[in-house]
Amino acid sequence: MNFTTLAVTVAQHVATVTLNRPDVRNAFNETVIAELTGAFRALGDTPEVRAIVLAGNGPAFCAGADLNWMKKMAGYSDDENRADALTLAQMLHTIWACPKPVIARVHGDTYAGGVGLVAACDIVVAAQPVQFCLSEARLGLMPATISPYVIRALGEQASRRYFITAERFDASEALRLGFVHALTAPEALDAKVAEIAAALVANSPNAVRESKRLVQDVAGASIDDDLLALTADRIAQIRASEEGREGVRSFLEKRAPSWRPV
Repeated sequence: MNFTTLAVTVAQHVATVTLNRPDVRNAFNETVIAELTGAFRALGDTPEVRAIVLAGNGPAFCAGADLNWMKKMAGYSDDENRADALTLAQMLHTIWACPKPVIARVHGDTYAGGVGLVAACDIVVAAQPVQFCLSEARLGLMPATISPYVIRALGEQASRRYFITAERFDASEALRLGFVHALTAPEALDAKVAEIAAALVANSPNAVRESKRLVQDVAGASIDDDLLALTADRIAQIRASEEGREGVRSFLEKRAPSWRPV
């Protein structure tokens, strides 16, 4: 995979996708959107990759949309604007729906669409000095495309506030709200990300993939006969799967399962 706006590495079953436009605080444009979509699709289909870390190079994690790109969009027709917005929506969905778990490594300030990138990830680890801001209302805009992910991750009440005030909130507040899962000192950020990635890699790849999909399918669903049947079907299927059988055998035989790295 060759990229102009990203750096992608793979080591010990963990891929790291790094936003690599530090001169513009990793703001995204049509090229970044296309490359992120392509990278996550490819890594999602790569068997040796079991987890993905999304990171940023330079002082900021992601400042949202590139100003030059926004200037260009101001001259778009309605159809062009809709098509452009849809590519961003598809990129976010590709990250959210990626069959591999995604960890956001948030080392620096994260604004607007950058908050959407973080919200689309499964696990968020942030350094203490990080500031978040849904700044769209300051520019006469709204965070529409990122809203499905931000509202799920941040919560309806907090989203209502920060969408309309465009206030900054720090990583400690993001942790309190549940948007961030782990908060560290800057120098401890990589160690915490590595610890979580190692926990993911130690688990059954199939169980991790199916558990991620289970949360997405069950969250917000009515607890009715259809949901009871769905969950019963899912556990029955995974019990009968190759990795499900191997996991139970290895536990009873007191040995490491075959998927665990040596």
